[in-house]
Amino acid sequence: MVRGRGRQLKIDGTFASYWEPGRVATGSVWDAVAAPILALPPARRRSVLLLGLGGGSAARLARALAPRADVVGVEIDPEVVRLARRWFDLDALGLEVVTEDARRFLGRVRRRFDVILEDVFVGSGRAVRKPDWLPRPGLELAARRLARGGVLASNTLDETAEVARALAERFPRLLQIGVEGYDNRVLVGGPGVLSARHLRAAVSASPVLRPTLPRLSFRTLAAPRARLTPRGTAARPG
Repeated sequence: MVRGRGRQLKIDGTFASYWEPGRVATGSVWDAVAAPILALPPARRRSVLLLGLGGGSAARLARALAPRADVVGVEIDPEVVRLARRWFDLDALGLEVVTEDARRFLGRVRRRFDVILEDVFVGSGRAVRKPDWLPRPGLELAARRLARGGVLASNTLDETAEVARALAERFPRLLQIGVEGYDNRVLVGGPGVLSARHLRAAVSASPVLRPTLPRLSFRTLAAPRARLTPRGTAARPG
């Protein structure tokens, strides 16, 4: 759907992707999903895995934040990939696009990635949710595919607390990123040096994500049962 200057992809009534030609940042949840890329120190080459590619909103940000990275996007629905190529200029991003169920991909792949961004949802409208294999065993499978010192991020809705527990079992440090006006919470697991303060500073220094910074909140969760930030009240993107 084209609305104004922007293009929206809706899947079963769920707002799944947004792109405004000429811009990279979306000003919404996908900026938070991609932000954990900046938690890693600069490197000549990075590898990024996106589970739940959709129209490529997070992938476009990943390419902008890590221009030389090897980026792999996994999307289960070939029709979504077709639409992303036609309306969201997906092929211009230089991704490796895999049309496959994300769980099956994690079960067969042997590569390791510096960053894994999980943005997988099923269902429709307000009933959108994680599939039954997330967070367990999906996040455990994803963690096994991380390179040493890598970060794993999960975009969550009602399952925020459950995902936080699953990540806390695997990682010494856990962050939460919120977006003003959205129910979503992006949870980030990583090494002990992972810091909400440092990630916020990296976002502030990024020409790509700096415009969205006023809408983002960053929090270090000290323990699996840490009290989570209350939700927003607006849309639930997929």
